[in-house]
Amino acid sequence: MEGSSILHSFTNIYFAIFALFCFKLLIKISLALLTHFYIVKGNRKEAARIAEEIYGIVPGSWADRSPLHDAAFQGRLLSLKTLIAQGFNVNLVTTDRVSALHEACLGGHVACAKVLLEHGAQVNAATIDGITPLLNACSSGSAACVSVLLHFGARAQPGGHLPSPIHEALKRGHRECMETLLAHGVDIDQEDQQHGTPLYMACTYQRTDCVKRLLELGANVNVGKRSDTPLHEAARKSSVEIVVLLTDYGANPKCRNADLKCALDLATPNSKVEQALLLREGPASLAQLCRLCIRKQLGRSCLATVPKLHLPEPLESFLLYR
Repeated sequence: MEGSSILHSFTNIYFAIFALFCFKLLIKISLALLTHFYIVKGNRKEAARIAEEIYGIVPGSWADRSPLHDAAFQGRLLSLKTLIAQGFNVNLVTTDRVSALHEACLGGHVACAKVLLEHGAQVNAATIDGITPLLNACSSGSAACVSVLLHFGARAQPGGHLPSPIHEALKRGHRECMETLLAHGVDIDQEDQQHGTPLYMACTYQRTDCVKRLLELGANVNVGKRSDTPLHEAARKSSVEIVVLLTDYGANPKCRNADLKCALDLATPNSKVEQALLLREGPASLAQLCRLCIRKQLGRSCLATVPKLHLPEPLESFLLYR
């Protein structure tokens, strides 16, 4: 009898907690609907007051997507200009700190992004996940958005643990975005703790065009992710075209990673990658050694310097891998 009474008391407590939870959830949903109603009606002051008191965010922030976010994401330039003219704050953010500028860049809408920036949108605003408008532009592949953001002061190479725009561009295979970032001073051998160097990232996602361009621009062919080189990754991914490119640009096939394995050890047995690596196990030709030596001396300026040397066309083409 006593045990049954205790069980009944616990059941009542659980029901009370559950009822309280449901009541709080109902209030929150009601307030969210009320806030949205005020947005639609244009009563931004009342909406901001609710957001500040209930959601604990400062005025000018937002607890949900606003019409400004939708217009920016969908590329509706006229609607965006109208909303700004009505007094909408261009730096309104969602609970995840996503701004209208983030949305415009994710959609690749350069005209909308430019309007927002001209009206004071924060160019380096980051979401709770550290995503910046520049990262979104690189994800969408909009080189035009990347250029506009950089013109308005976006950090091309964010510090700390923020995601790297150039690595995002390479992951998606957006070569033009990558080149724009490099032209604005991004370190071509910048090593990300998670993804390695840009060249290593391009090898990971088998972006052959990007790999070739990075090598042309002077990327260090033997620097990857800690002791793992780009050649290790290309062999692991069974990408014979990239393996050939890397070795032609001087990748060392004898480099060993943390597991004491060279690229050949990672190649699938009897594969084209294994054959390509076996062919390059011996000493390089004298012509190849001379080319690598000259390119090493010229460094990253090689692509711009060689044409100025007025060499015979066949020799110039050889040095530039044309």
